[in-house]
Amino acid sequence: MKLHEVRVHKSEENLAREDQLAWKIAEVATDPVAVSPEVTEMVINRIIDNAAVAAASITRGPAIAARSQAEAHPAAPGSTVFGIDDHVSPEWAAWANGVAVRELDYHDTFLAAEYSHPGDNIPPILAVAQHAGKDGAALIRGIATGYEIQVDLVKAISLHKHKIDHVAHLGPSAAAGIGTLLGLDTETIFQAVGQALHTTTATRQSRKGEISTWKAHAPAFAGKMAVEAIDRAMRGQTSPTPIYEGEDGVIAWMLDGPSASYVVALPEKGEAKRGILDTYTKEHSAEYQAQAWIDLARRLHNEHPELTDPANVTAIVIHTSHHTHYVIGSGANDPQKYDPTASRETLDHSIPYIFTVALQDGEWDHEKSYSPERAGRPDTVELWHKVTTQEDAEWTRRYHSNDPAEKAFGGRVEIELADGSRIVDEIAVADAHPLGARPFARVDYIRKFRMLAAPVLEPAEIERFLDTVQRLTELKAGELDGLNFIAKAGVLTPGPKGLF
Repeated sequence: MKLHEVRVHKSEENLAREDQLAWKIAEVATDPVAVSPEVTEMVINRIIDNAAVAAASITRGPAIAARSQAEAHPAAPGSTVFGIDDHVSPEWAAWANGVAVRELDYHDTFLAAEYSHPGDNIPPILAVAQHAGKDGAALIRGIATGYEIQVDLVKAISLHKHKIDHVAHLGPSAAAGIGTLLGLDTETIFQAVGQALHTTTATRQSRKGEISTWKAHAPAFAGKMAVEAIDRAMRGQTSPTPIYEGEDGVIAWMLDGPSASYVVALPEKGEAKRGILDTYTKEHSAEYQAQAWIDLARRLHNEHPELTDPANVTAIVIHTSHHTHYVIGSGANDPQKYDPTASRETLDHSIPYIFTVALQDGEWDHEKSYSPERAGRPDTVELWHKVTTQEDAEWTRRYHSNDPAEKAFGGRVEIELADGSRIVDEIAVADAHPLGARPFARVDYIRKFRMLAAPVLEPAEIERFLDTVQRLTELKAGELDGLNFIAKAGVLTPGPKGLF
């Protein structure tokens, strides 16, 4: 990897475009380096993963609304939309499919200086690949670039520290991935990356307090903007420059300010794009920093069944990283995280709620665990309000470690019982993590797809999709439509009426 210093420059410094981060990102996108076999296999895994969670989402409100918007924009050749057999304009396919993929917060993740769901790159890149008639090999190259840029930006530049939503890294990474897919030149990708960043910077209020349905739409919007940015750049339209380093640019006014300096590591020319291998998916439908805690709670349920009764528990304190404490823990100071009437989007960002339900039930279900009846159960509410989080410096250090062997997203739980005894246990990573007790492999991705797709797809459609996606390297131009799936008859309902 080559290290690039990125800092704010005054206009009179006239920073050459070849020295700008957006240009360096574009150079990575145009490098024709081969995709390694292990990256190819993981790309296939993540396409399966995205389709699995999309299948589970296509009957939910946000996905219905986004799909109905997309259906109002038919196009030829166009791109497919999960659940239906219509073709729509690629930016609208990216929108609808992006919402379906994100709605349940159940696909892959990468956490470093910033948070991210790198799988959000797949819907816009796939939509353009279908519309442009690309083959499976081109799609793999595009997705490998999208993941690489996403991971590299997330490792280097914190957005949440300044209350900027993490999708500001997604616009540039998706634009770069589409540029690779289409074989565009560096200049065009450079302009598209700048436009994509400029149009996707937004505040983190979408993930604060009473979290709304926009949480699912935010990354889909970034993907849609990336498609539109590519289209404009291909037509010769330019972007604000320098978008990152300018004195009125993103870093100067939205991030660490005029004196800021970052070091961004990007692949050298000819160096394979392996970023996707640093990422990890979810076994459970909840914010990633809750994954390990669900696994620990399930274990405690079996080892200490007395913990399920709030009368036996005085207090539960979760000692964890800064991010977990302040984003999904009691450190967020969001009363909604303890509200049994809160939205599903809010509850899946409440570690006190998630730990309580997993502790009592010994399992986690993407629907039942969030139902109003489950959240409102009196014994659950009583135990839930005894759960708090605290930041622990060592778990924060491990969270930020660049050493994969010690990087951790868990912590230590200390439980005080009514009889005066204490139970202390800890977990570093989720069971499904590459270093966890049961790392996810192809068979697990397929099992996840079968489980989530069974209620909405015919068995033959499930098998057809799985056969097609696992032949991705062999798919020819025009065959990528097979990466869509069609819902059972009667499963989908018409979307609400809007403007168009």
